[in-house]
Amino acid sequence: MALLFSLILAICTGPGILGSFSRVRLVGGDHRCEGRVELQQDDEWVTVCDDYWNMDSVAVLCRELGCGAARKTMSGTVYGPVTPKDQKVFIHLFRCNGIEESLSQCEREDAIGCSHDEDAGAVCEAIYTGPGILGSFSRVRLVGGDHRCEGRVELRQDDEWVTVCDDYWNMDSVAVLCRELGCGAARKTMSGTVYGPVTPKDQKVFIHSFRCNGIEESLSQCERKDAIGCSHVEDVGVMCERPESVRLADGPGRCQGRVEVKFQGEWSSVCQAGWSFAAAKVVCRQLGCGRATLTRRGCNKATQGQGAIWQRKASCSGQEVSLQDCLSEVWEHNCTHNEDVWVECEDPFALKLVGGRSHCEGRLEVLHKGEWGSVCDDGWGQDADRVVCRQLGCGQPLSPPVKVRRRFGPGVGRIWLDDVKCSGKEPSLEQCLHRSWGYHNCNHREDVAVVCEEQQSGLPDA
Repeated sequence: MALLFSLILAICTGPGILGSFSRVRLVGGDHRCEGRVELQQDDEWVTVCDDYWNMDSVAVLCRELGCGAARKTMSGTVYGPVTPKDQKVFIHLFRCNGIEESLSQCEREDAIGCSHDEDAGAVCEAIYTGPGILGSFSRVRLVGGDHRCEGRVELRQDDEWVTVCDDYWNMDSVAVLCRELGCGAARKTMSGTVYGPVTPKDQKVFIHSFRCNGIEESLSQCERKDAIGCSHVEDVGVMCERPESVRLADGPGRCQGRVEVKFQGEWSSVCQAGWSFAAAKVVCRQLGCGRATLTRRGCNKATQGQGAIWQRKASCSGQEVSLQDCLSEVWEHNCTHNEDVWVECEDPFALKLVGGRSHCEGRLEVLHKGEWGSVCDDGWGQDADRVVCRQLGCGQPLSPPVKVRRRFGPGVGRIWLDDVKCSGKEPSLEQCLHRSWGYHNCNHREDVAVVCEEQQSGLPDA
């Protein structure tokens, strides 16, 4: 008996078995989203013990694989014998709470005495269900509306655009889509037929409907259900906040700055005398920033407006979705740009440079869901450096040698972003293209470091 226990223990804890892994897959099922759970360690695949394995674990795994909703937890033995026969069992068990984005983020415990009779299996929603019809998409757009933030919802699959069925579609779904497109607040869900016929006529309908809870950052993160019997009569349409109707200008980030309103095609600053903290709350909400923390007048010369001053007075309760929803009246005033309104909101997407001699150099870290994490250098370039330097209120990016960047050291904990691609004109790094939050194939040796000139933009006078 002691010998048997030693042999079983050796399966879990013998030489060459590491506590880290690079990839995960499901093996032996009817499709890629079902099967025995296997992890890749170095050059071999290992199985996972089913102690503590439950639907929370399956939910995380399905999310990581891009397989939609969790369906069932299974015994791995259902999917046939392991291959090769000497395949090992992973040294750790996973204890997930269901909200993690990958198994690597779950808590772990030592796997003691596990054998292949206890291999874990999983069934997720089948993403790929037929030739030519894919359950994944690369881009989303709104078509046929008066501006880019209104129209029929279309998703990009390979080389074609497909529409979305309105089953389960509601204002939570609209909120997620508007957030993904950088279009501010959700206004209305519409029938896609309002925006004209589909082009071309043989355009497909996406194979899944979306069930969002409203807090996701993109449609790809929402739960999905099979779209059965949908036609273009049921195409979804959306109306988001009209873009660029209000902005915060000349601040250290998109959530701080001089309030400007677009009126009759022209950006105008706002006078403090016709303003309130309730109006500041509305602006912060409309811009997708956090709560309002400051509103004041008296920007210094570097941050004063140069053009028109808004000729209206906004009367807000603070609960409105956008500034356009506030009561307003034409207001004759004799304000000057010395009275321009400055507003500061909490920025849900904050960033900082750490490990340097000032806030303008160091390893880049971004704040997401209350946790700081690093950024992988895959796809990173000087245009991205330029965006970071601008957002931090620093000067132009410098191009120091690699050894200088490395002196800031590797990060620890989360790697939040990967494959970041910027044009250099974005006001905030969050508006650059990047993979979904937490998805990467990097380690901390690839953390981004940035060095900027130490030139700050103007801030409000005390």
